[in-house]
Amino acid sequence: MKTLFALSAWCVLLVLCWPLALLALVLWPLVWLLSLPLRLVGITCSALFEFLRALLMLPARVLGGGPRGAVIPDL
Repeated sequence: MKTLFALSAWCVLLVLCWPLALLALVLWPLVWLLSLPLRLVGITCSALFEFLRALLMLPARVLGGGPRGAVIPDL
C-alpha cells in the first residue's frame, strides 16, 4: 500500500512538474544511501536498550517473576 501511494504521488508530480519528478527519481537512491548509517545507529541503540532491559529484569526472572498477566498453573 505504501509503494502504491508513493508511485501515484510520483505520477502526480510527474504530471504537474516533470523536472522535479525526474530530480526526485535521480536523488532518491542517494538519499537512501545516506540514511543507511542512521538506520544502523538506530538498530544498534534499540538492541542496546533491549539488552539493558533484559539485564535489569534478570534478577526478577530468576526469582520467579514471569511476564505480567501470566497464569500460574495449579500443581
